[in-house]
Amino acid sequence: MAERRKTVGVVGLFDDPQTLLAAAAAVRDEGYERWDCHTPYPVHGLDRAMNNPPSPIPAIGLAAGLIGAVAGMLMQWWTSVVDYPILIGGKPLFSWPAFVPITFELFVLFAALATMAGMIGFCRLGRWRSPLHGSNVMAEVTGARFAIVLDARDKRFSEIAARRLLEKSGCRDVRPLHETQQEDRSII
Repeated sequence: MAERRKTVGVVGLFDDPQTLLAAAAAVRDEGYERWDCHTPYPVHGLDRAMNNPPSPIPAIGLAAGLIGAVAGMLMQWWTSVVDYPILIGGKPLFSWPAFVPITFELFVLFAALATMAGMIGFCRLGRWRSPLHGSNVMAEVTGARFAIVLDARDKRFSEIAARRLLEKSGCRDVRPLHETQQEDRSII
């Protein structure tokens, strides 16, 4: 089997978060659309430097929680008033204080499931492999370094221009990011 190496991006490694913030602002100002930053801990101001929009995940979680609460209340109302009405101790058929615990539990369940699904979807966590994880870059980033990854699928991407931009932004360690593909030349 022959191996082919395809360049899928350029990685710039930084030693401190301030330089990363300045480089992220420079990449944003240059007009790149497909790029990301990786840090060992949250860096205050990085979302603003990357010009990331607010996350839709809180709204999704709240909407799903409200749907769950309404569904729980309607299910209990239907069961106690329409489907199987039993008058107990003179209480009304729809005694809402008794329904609050199940309504709350369904709010939490629906919100949690929607938040988890939103995180998996928006963070693209369902991928099996990434060329970034195949390189030793992530081993360095999870320790003490910071990285910017410029994706080769960006319309503005040029490996030489990306290297220059990162070096001009204060990066001293710029590496190409390769994806290794194996060609199977067997007959069968």
